Amino acid sequence: MKISLSANRFVASVSFAVLLYVAASVCHAKHHEDSIVLSKALAEKVQPLIDAHDGDVGVMIKDLKSGATFQHQAEKPMPTASLIKFPLMIAAYKAIEEGELDLEKRVTMKEEDKVPGSGILTEHFEGGTELSLNNVIHLMMSHSDNTATNLVIDQVGLPATAKLMESLDCPNTKLHSKVYRRDSSIFPERSNKFGLGSTTAAEMIKLLETLHEKKLVSEKASEQMIEQMSNDVYPEKFPKLLPPEAKVMHKTGSVNSSRTDAGIIVGPHGPMLLCVLTNKNEDKSWGPDNAGDMLCSYIAKEVYDLFNQGKEVKDSGDPILRIGANGLLVESLQRTLNSKLPANQSIGVDGDFGPATQQAVIRFQEANNLSEKGVVGPETWKALGTLVEENDPGAPEVINAQKIEKQPADDLKGPPFVTAKAWAIGDGKTGELLWGHQAEKPLDMASTTKIMTGYVVTSFIDKNPDALNEIVTFSKRADETSGSSARVRQGEKLSVDELLYGLLLPSGNDASVALAEHFGSRVSPDGETSNDPLDQFIAAMNQTAKELGMTNSQFKNTHGLTAAGHHTSTVDLLKLASSAMRQPLFKKYVGTVQHGCTVVGPGGYKRNLKWNNTNRLLKIEGFGGVKTGTTSAAGSCLVSEQTQDGKSLMVVVLGSTSTDARYTDSKNLYRWARKQLASKQP
Repeated sequence: MKISLSANRFVASVSFAVLLYVAASVCHAKHHEDSIVLSKALAEKVQPLIDAHDGDVGVMIKDLKSGATFQHQAEKPMPTASLIKFPLMIAAYKAIEEGELDLEKRVTMKEEDKVPGSGILTEHFEGGTELSLNNVIHLMMSHSDNTATNLVIDQVGLPATAKLMESLDCPNTKLHSKVYRRDSSIFPERSNKFGLGSTTAAEMIKLLETLHEKKLVSEKASEQMIEQMSNDVYPEKFPKLLPPEAKVMHKTGSVNSSRTDAGIIVGPHGPMLLCVLTNKNEDKSWGPDNAGDMLCSYIAKEVYDLFNQGKEVKDSGDPILRIGANGLLVESLQRTLNSKLPANQSIGVDGDFGPATQQAVIRFQEANNLSEKGVVGPETWKALGTLVEENDPGAPEVINAQKIEKQPADDLKGPPFVTAKAWAIGDGKTGELLWGHQAEKPLDMASTTKIMTGYVVTSFIDKNPDALNEIVTFSKRADETSGSSARVRQGEKLSVDELLYGLLLPSGNDASVALAEHFGSRVSPDGETSNDPLDQFIAAMNQTAKELGMTNSQFKNTHGLTAAGHHTSTVDLLKLASSAMRQPLFKKYVGTVQHGCTVVGPGGYKRNLKWNNTNRLLKIEGFGGVKTGTTSAAGSCLVSEQTQDGKSLMVVVLGSTSTDARYTDSKNLYRWARKQLASKQP
């Protein structure tokens, strides 16, 4: 009897196991069938986009839920541009995990560390600035900051990234050199072929999948890296055409002929991995709709739409905040947590829900016996109570009971209200100040600097006319100057005459450096000790300012990018612009709306360029110059000249709130000044 019962149990167990195996096999077969169907659908959506692109393309796509994949030249090594900063970040977190580095380690940026291109450190921070390694990595990933990238490389070591990628079975993924430091290359042949870095689409997907599984370096490091990749401030490539509910964790890259993007895209369907590499693109333009960027955008949209079609985003009605969230509600959460927790546990109010905010949430939840841990949901919102806002106004009944006294009405006899921090109206012939506000105050001047740059050159040409036809060969330093550009490349040649258009129409920062290098030694004032023609030219700019009586001005560069001690005043710009506009040659350049030019490159190739004047007022009758300028520090600036009924006036505005505002400010000041002159008021 016992034997029979045991046998029955054995048969039942075997039968159940067989049923489980059959069910699993059916499910696996169904899943495999769905994967094949979706892979085919992927190919039908994506391949035509690749075929239509004028350039070399490598793509790999993997949907983690269905297993569907698409590959096109996925094993082909291609340039990464700034996408290589993703593997570099992995190497940094590997060193942190192994105790070789610390996220809170202080890193000092020296002046010589600054390099051009993307980012904010070079333009907005001085040498000697100290940041945590965590902040440096954040800038490298969120702003693709080139200077920050080199600071990370200095901490990790240049060979570390390639070595780590080899160990992760990604042998084609290599960081070749520091950014804009080709002489530091440890893979010279690959640098010549691929530039900053190289990879394949397949290797990028492998890294992204390991990251999503939270197995890249460690679970904690993976979470931190995912957060870093969620903070990209540039809504280009993958995110551009996606709906607001799509979450994108990615890293982009852009150089002239290569545009790249790789990342994790999450929608209602689930996570999808995507890498698009392009090279040898026919369209090398830098506008928002260039072909390489748009290929990334189109592919991301097709992939997202294919897997999320008909799937709606569920909205519970209660906001849920967790790591990776950002925005004004996160700021309110951070302020409120600071008001509830001890002072020594306060956190920064930056609108980013990172590990520090998560720990603060957990401390608050533990103190209030809440079940939610590290995620802010209905329980936590209720316990937090009324959120604390910036400059918290207090209870509504107190606000509503307050009486606000009105100020006197505006004086209609005064000058018009403008957004500019400072302005000046002067006689266009003499530069004499007629009216002004804060006219003597030294302020940042942005590219109005180039009035002085052009004036120094045209003053030299006045005495040496043959110099106008001299040929300038663009240097590496000129080519790598960041900001607005005449788009002339290293080794290309053009005349001084043509290059002055490139300086004063498109406001070429690169052109300003090239002209300074060409003329520096010849315009250098007596007593100048530097042997660098750029320094010699800047010394000539300051000497000229002194001769013109510009007592509130000092020049530190030729282009106007923000620099400590680089400033002027509106009254000084009046003096400079009126002197410059008395030169027919200078007046010709700044009064030209557009100009075409041919440059000759090494080996004899030729390129045609078209430069448009950044000064919109030139398209209005009566206006004849002179120069715009814009930086974050200076705001929107404009020096302009208008002749009406034989009377020339100049208006200078510094620090207007926007591009449109500087023109509105200027036109309002002209209109008011003409009325004053017509009524013969002082």
